[in-house]
Amino acid sequence: MTVLVPNPGGRSADELVNVGRRPPARQPGESDPRPLLDVTMPTDRLRGWLVTITITVVAGLVRLWDLGRATNEGTPVFDEKHYVPQAWQMLRNGGYEDNPGYELVAHPPVGKQLIAVGEWLLGYNPWGWRIMAALSGTLMVLLIVRIARRMTRSTLLGAIAGVLLICDGLSHVQSRVGMLDIFQAMFLLAAFGCLLVDRDEVRSRMWQVCVDGRLDASKWGPRLGFRWWRFGAGLMLGLACGVKWNGIYYIMAFGLLSVIWDALARRAAGVRYPWRAALVRDTAPALWSLVAIPLLVYFATWAGWFASETATDRHATLVSEDVGLGFLPDPLRSLLYYQLNVLDFHTHLVTPKNPHPWESKLWAWPMGMRPMLYYYESGVTGCGRASCVEATMLIGTPAMWWLALPVAGWAVWRATSRMDWRYAAVLVGYGAGYLPWFTNLDRQMYYFYATPLAPFLVLGIVLVLGEVLGTARDHFERRRTGLLAVALYVGLVVANFVWLWPILNGEPITQEHWQAELWLPSWR
Repeated sequence: MTVLVPNPGGRSADELVNVGRRPPARQPGESDPRPLLDVTMPTDRLRGWLVTITITVVAGLVRLWDLGRATNEGTPVFDEKHYVPQAWQMLRNGGYEDNPGYELVAHPPVGKQLIAVGEWLLGYNPWGWRIMAALSGTLMVLLIVRIARRMTRSTLLGAIAGVLLICDGLSHVQSRVGMLDIFQAMFLLAAFGCLLVDRDEVRSRMWQVCVDGRLDASKWGPRLGFRWWRFGAGLMLGLACGVKWNGIYYIMAFGLLSVIWDALARRAAGVRYPWRAALVRDTAPALWSLVAIPLLVYFATWAGWFASETATDRHATLVSEDVGLGFLPDPLRSLLYYQLNVLDFHTHLVTPKNPHPWESKLWAWPMGMRPMLYYYESGVTGCGRASCVEATMLIGTPAMWWLALPVAGWAVWRATSRMDWRYAAVLVGYGAGYLPWFTNLDRQMYYFYATPLAPFLVLGIVLVLGEVLGTARDHFERRRTGLLAVALYVGLVVANFVWLWPILNGEPITQEHWQAELWLPSWR
């Protein structure tokens, strides 16, 4: 019976090791579902970690290079102007904003608290308000190497995923500005990674139940016990919502994905009614880990606000008669009032007739057709001419983002016709960050909202590259040709990133070079 662990990295069976003991040999004629639960990982653990650490160090050097360059005469650029001073308020006050004259507090506190950590470490300067974003972007590279390695069972493909994320222009720029989106993307990717490990652990536990002959103890199959990795996913989702509210869509998507994975594991083990069993055994624990825990974490992120006396709207119940819900304690009613004001702000943030000059609607996101100019300064020196240009443009590397639609189409086909769970998982992660925006097309939108999509795009591309690479069963010439094609593509992405480097980092270039960087009319 075929092991239900695709191995596009091409590692042979004797190079893979099971998590746990091998099951005893089955008797002739015995139907054995256990191989379907066989959870294998590459045996090169030391090499895997060396590769991961090396690529992460490279990512750190790239993200931190000349981090403080692009500023508006030493002050924040674009939306940094909102979050950087709010973070400074939090640093001064102990975790909350308190300036009622600066009421544009449109997001929860976690992202701004992280920016404040950098300002505490390095001061109120560009390095201070950007360092935590750079470290978060670097951590995402580490995460995606491990995630891709686990999904493909290939250290090579994990390394390729890390290189691709390093070379993604959108992730690079967002890692170098004092804004919130990179923090949310980091927490969401961490939550996804936790769920992947949880999936493998569940299948390993089910496998052990089969080995021990305990599968028929209940018609619903075994109880799976406490699942620390799913609990960790809940913590990460709560922090993601503590950065921006749209993390709630990932709670719904990842919660559903987790229960479906549980049902499929029960079916693979031979449970008679796997979907009903998942409903009975797994739904309530999933709601606890992936709904209740994120909610508790979200409220915990407001601890500084609750402990304060002067935070924005902290005592709204004393000054407004519109709070309602008198049965709740005053602090919760005040927080609800605060949250409703924020919700009203987002609901009415629409630009149907007068869009922002750099607004980008969601249909332009998959291929990055409408990037965003964060910083532009002409008449500077440093490029070998009397007058140079410095610009920082948020743009996804075309060699990757222009493949988004073909990759998505291939993923849908693989997920539906071949029942490949890996493509389905990537589609869930990508869709949770993209599809909800269709509910309000008049809302003001920008390309940086697509930041959480980048790692899932990378994972989708890596899965396709794994198929191009081939497996150990393929002919040597087929494998060699596949390796050549993958190497050429990765080289193309790196070259594209190097070409974009000056406008991703605000380096001085000539006016002619600046015009040459703007490939499409929609980039201008």
